[in-house]
Amino acid sequence: MQHRPLLLASSSPYRRQLMERLGLPFQAASPNVDESPEISEGPEQLAVRLALKKAEALAGDYPDHWIIGSDQVACLEDGTVLNKPGNHERAVQQLKRSSDQRVSFLTGLVLLDSGTDERQSHCEHFHAHFRELDADEIDNYLHTETPYDCAGSFKMEGLGITLFKRLEGDDPNSLIGLPLIALTRMLLNWGLNPLHQPHDPQRSSSRDSAK
Repeated sequence: MQHRPLLLASSSPYRRQLMERLGLPFQAASPNVDESPEISEGPEQLAVRLALKKAEALAGDYPDHWIIGSDQVACLEDGTVLNKPGNHERAVQQLKRSSDQRVSFLTGLVLLDSGTDERQSHCEHFHAHFRELDADEIDNYLHTETPYDCAGSFKMEGLGITLFKRLEGDDPNSLIGLPLIALTRMLLNWGLNPLHQPHDPQRSSSRDSAK
């Protein structure tokens, strides 16, 4: 299969930083999609569907690219989905519910060839076992990190690691939002091996599109 330029369909600086670890040149652009769940849609279906929608939303503007879409859904063991809280009060409630519980993070990943409409999809499961958190810990954490645009009300990149007693899963990168092991497998399926590409990892970086 002919290699095409890579496009990361995300405005997240954390996903871009993860993508840079592969040492491949890529662009990044922000898709505009409605992230509302559909009726009777499960968390895994939601994560994969939104990842595909993000990739498809940019296909018209990038008709000759391999577009990477990713979206994450957090849910409690009873199946309750923890959306992006949006404000402090909702974030407090989410972390109270997550205290001393196992929260599953389902990360949908799609690689879309916008030239042929071929695609690969995957859902990565990762589980975070939260410590028993008191009210002061929750309040101090939220005021420090302000993770109000993050599913589950925490950022793995900073003090989020202090919320857990154990992590469980195959790829910790998925907790940040981009499962690199699965993405590498998809690229290999289409004949692109990051270890066979001549590049300087120190100089590989995303080039933001004016989107």
